[in-house]
Amino acid sequence: MSAHGRFRPLRLRGPRSLRSQLLAASLLILSGLLLLIGVLQYVIMRNFIYSNRAETMQTQIRSIPREVIFNLARDDADGTLPGDSPEGQPSAQPPPPFQSEAGDSGRVWNGARRPLLLDAQTTIAIYTPDGTFTDLQRATLAESEAPRLSDAEYRELLDDADSRHPNRYRIISSGGGSEQLAVFQRFGRSDGPEALLQMSVDTGPLRKVILTQLLIFVGLSAAALLAGLFLYVPALRRTLVPLSTMRTTAQRIDAGNLDLRFPSRQGQEEIDQLSHSFNGMLERLEGSFRSEREAKERMRRFAADASHELRTPLTSIHGFLEVLLRGAADNKEQLDKALRSMHGESRRINKLVEDLLLLARMDGEPGLRTRELELGGVLAEMEPQLRMLADGRRVDFALEEDLWGRYDPDKIKQVVLNLFQNAVQHTDPAAGCIRVALKPEGSWAVLTVQDNGPGIPPEHLPYVFDRFYRSDASRARKYGGSGLGLSITKSITEAHGGEITADSPPGQGARFRVLLPRTEAPN
Repeated sequence: MSAHGRFRPLRLRGPRSLRSQLLAASLLILSGLLLLIGVLQYVIMRNFIYSNRAETMQTQIRSIPREVIFNLARDDADGTLPGDSPEGQPSAQPPPPFQSEAGDSGRVWNGARRPLLLDAQTTIAIYTPDGTFTDLQRATLAESEAPRLSDAEYRELLDDADSRHPNRYRIISSGGGSEQLAVFQRFGRSDGPEALLQMSVDTGPLRKVILTQLLIFVGLSAAALLAGLFLYVPALRRTLVPLSTMRTTAQRIDAGNLDLRFPSRQGQEEIDQLSHSFNGMLERLEGSFRSEREAKERMRRFAADASHELRTPLTSIHGFLEVLLRGAADNKEQLDKALRSMHGESRRINKLVEDLLLLARMDGEPGLRTRELELGGVLAEMEPQLRMLADGRRVDFALEEDLWGRYDPDKIKQVVLNLFQNAVQHTDPAAGCIRVALKPEGSWAVLTVQDNGPGIPPEHLPYVFDRFYRSDASRARKYGGSGLGLSITKSITEAHGGEITADSPPGQGARFRVLLPRTEAPN
């Protein structure tokens, strides 16, 4: 085995079930949204807490008098702690309250200054334009040293007019690796340049608050996902019930019961649309199967009728030949009668074969040779021939002119001849009357052939255009009919894009209407 055959990459497959896929996708989307909300919450909360803390520090730093800051800076530079004795020893008695020149109390103890009331994480430093950075750690009793920026950054802050904005703060990394939140305040005396006062605080407690809030949010999100899982699974199961119903219905459908349909109103628009589409497909399939069964039945009936039509003349010819072979050929009268009968039967077979070939061609490619024709003129040319075929029957013509269209003249004449011969066969030679009419109806040219014969029984009307169908087989066979004339007429009419109908009003004989599309008269 080759190395390629031994080592195949591992392919992770997702869930195959639609319910599992929807559940997984929903949980992934919800988890992504919660993660996005957590990140946004962290950013917004961090900015809010830092900005709020910076605003508080700005308030504190603005409340410190400038003289106090300068004195603290001088004392810190001298190494003297507020409240110490001149020799550097703590005083035995608490110093009396301070009375400054401005009348403020609580600022000076025995000529020295007490520490500012700040928490142990807060540091204060002063930066002067000459590059001196003074950390007031000893004066403020801070636990850590004040972080320091570069001289360029301090000069930028001194030149920045918006450095005292409440939301303006900087995150500075101290020497110990911790982060400090720093705010700045410009101040100065009339006898000297402006200095920059820096107040900073460790961000550790602030980050701890943010982390606590995030942990609470993560816990609540996990609880929400877990609760959503238990609540979403039953809801998803109920949502997919229509699909299960469709699956059950589909399993019951086969070629024998195509009349089953999917439920079309299940309360879900998409499922209802899918059911409607499937029902339409089933209707088309049912129609196709029905058409196929009908086609098979027509083919079976066609084969039986064709064999019967061919067997009858062939049997007749075979019988006459046997008679002739037995000695009837020596009798001139019998020979002549036999030959005439065989000739008639052969003509009948030839006509039947020609009709079958024509129907076969019409079922495939009709091969019409159409051209612009005036339909009334074509029928007028046939009038002498039709009157001769009527054999004494009265024939009335009502033909309107100027009805143009693209027709095959030979096929149109065959349609008229077939309908006219059918009328002749079903009317009395003495009292028969046949009417041929042509008139426009909208975009159609309507050809009507009506007789005053016995008409067509209602039970036979649906089948008059079927092949080899004859409501009166003896009459049709007497006149040499094969039962294919009306079928050929229908095929030719439909090949021209038209349609043909038959009706038989009580006591009014049979009427055939041929609708052919017409066009505007050529210029």
